[in-house]
Amino acid sequence: MKERIKAIIEINDNTSSRVFAFFIQALILLSVITFSVETLPELEPDTRFLLRIFETFSVVVFSIEYILRIYVSDKKLKFIFSFYGIIDLLSILPFYVALGVDLRSLRALRFLRLFRILKLVRYNRAMNHFNAAIKSAKEEILLFIMVTLILMYFSAVGIYYFENEAQPEHFSSIFDSLWWAIITLTTVGYGDVYPITVGGKVFTFFILMIGLGIVAIPTGIISSALTRSVDKKE
Repeated sequence: MKERIKAIIEINDNTSSRVFAFFIQALILLSVITFSVETLPELEPDTRFLLRIFETFSVVVFSIEYILRIYVSDKKLKFIFSFYGIIDLLSILPFYVALGVDLRSLRALRFLRLFRILKLVRYNRAMNHFNAAIKSAKEEILLFIMVTLILMYFSAVGIYYFENEAQPEHFSSIFDSLWWAIITLTTVGYGDVYPITVGGKVFTFFILMIGLGIVAIPTGIISSALTRSVDKKE
């Protein structure tokens, strides 16, 4: 029985497994859609009741799936604390935590239902390629994040040095300057905070040039990792 269930709920090349995967994917998408519909302010009470019934049904299905995956897993604790195990748990946990409790603080947990859409990663080949690419390039990505954080800090220090006296309301401390560093290094540039001194403008120019590279580097890392992942799969 265990092997039969495993053959169905795991991704295998058989009809039962494909039907199960399609059913779960459809249920996830419908669940996300109903979550969005629930936010409409002028819904009829009957509609809200039907949406609640569907939410209960989907949670029951996801709960059974979660329990079955633990049951068929050879290393149960490893699955529970794995990426997919945590996502499966987060997709159903808010329902049970907030069940029968009408506290505003707990209503925020309902937004964790959005983690449910990450369950699609398990069934989508393209997402599996992306997941494999991220794993293969995790050291490069970690190095990139560390370098970016260092550059962000130095950018905040630099702009604070140039703009503190001219604009103390915007650059009163390095922590306040971090907002400017983030939006400048990411080339977003909201325009709410900008330099007015000559030194600050020149400094900003160089930071913007560095920011263009920061945007491009992860794209190159992930695209090359995706290429390796596809080639390895083929």
